[in-house]
Amino acid sequence: MSPEATAAVADAHRREWAFVLSAAVRVTRDIDLAEECVQDAYARALTAWSAQGVPASPGAWLTTVARNRALDLLRRDATMRRSLPLLLEDQVEPGPDETPAARAGDDRLRLIFTCCHPAMALQAQVALTLRLLCGLTTAEVARAFLVSEPTMAARLTRAKKKIAAARIPYRVPPPEALPGRIDAVLTVVHLLFTTGHTAPAGESVVRRDLVERSLDLARMLRALLPDDADVAGLLALILLTDARAATRVAGDGRLLTLDEQDRTRWDRPAIAEGVALVREALRRRPPGRFALMAAIAAVHSEAPTWDDTDWREVLALYDLLVCVWPSPVVALNRAVALGFVHGPARGLRELDSLAGEPQLAGYGYLAASRADFLRRLGRIAEARTAYEEALLLTENAAERRFLAERLRGLRP
Repeated sequence: MSPEATAAVADAHRREWAFVLSAAVRVTRDIDLAEECVQDAYARALTAWSAQGVPASPGAWLTTVARNRALDLLRRDATMRRSLPLLLEDQVEPGPDETPAARAGDDRLRLIFTCCHPAMALQAQVALTLRLLCGLTTAEVARAFLVSEPTMAARLTRAKKKIAAARIPYRVPPPEALPGRIDAVLTVVHLLFTTGHTAPAGESVVRRDLVERSLDLARMLRALLPDDADVAGLLALILLTDARAATRVAGDGRLLTLDEQDRTRWDRPAIAEGVALVREALRRRPPGRFALMAAIAAVHSEAPTWDDTDWREVLALYDLLVCVWPSPVVALNRAVALGFVHGPARGLRELDSLAGEPQLAGYGYLAASRADFLRRLGRIAEARTAYEEALLLTENAAERRFLAERLRGLRP
């Protein structure tokens, strides 16, 4: 296999997986069969692109091969498959002005809402969509949920069987059904963004393909539900957080914390758009979790310098968020904000109160946050132990380098 073809297939997997799989599902109405066909298309691409060169449109090539493979299998097994439960699809022909890009976007929304059907548990909905629509591996999805890979594999298998057995429709729900379905979809897009914003593993701290895909999906949802405050809040959160993307890593690959970043390089148009969306989302009473997270991001984005950060406002927003969304990770972030308002000793006590949370047992950020507070308190031996624990729990190479640098910087 040529290096060029191998790199092109890897890039196409990151960028085109959602388009190719959703198009295959439209043909097969069977998720397992669609996955099989798409995987076969990527395998064929390695050989074909090595021999013939990378096509001008890799996504279109992969989609054609996957669809043709699906049609071949369906014709071969037509009799057998007539007796199996399939996904139902509205028989709606594309309009005369519908472009291929619009059709692809519609296919992705169909697949999201299929995976996020209320017949399944919320965690299963989110995990399945991350795996199928976003192309994350089972291990990556497991890390996003802070569970083991075998546990996540079993959840994914059960969820796919549920879709087939329940004959869950492959379509965007009618307007009256959207409110009950949107929370799971927003959770999917949010987890997709957080996985891309700080990759759980690998050399790079960011996976731009996942960040861009989450932003694309958030904008599609905004167009679909322009008056939904939660959709506005999520889009605001992505815009405000990603506005700092250009300053998160130094030229030598070193991870830069907020206090080290050059704020003049932040994306001001994205911040302005995000702040306007935050104001819109906060009009709902009570405000939702995405609106509150976006408001916290807005406080950081609007502070001219690190020293100007209004930590009391950040803490007040976390106090609201922990009531709306009582998650151990939210409690951890609130503890960090508490430390910046009332001092590292207070923050450390709050972090230590979370030590018994099962979801945080393997969460490197808890150990890293403890290490930072201990360092600031001058408790060097304990800080060293905490940094070593954080290193054991961290797989991303850029974050590991950052932690190792902090560890080396501790005075004897």
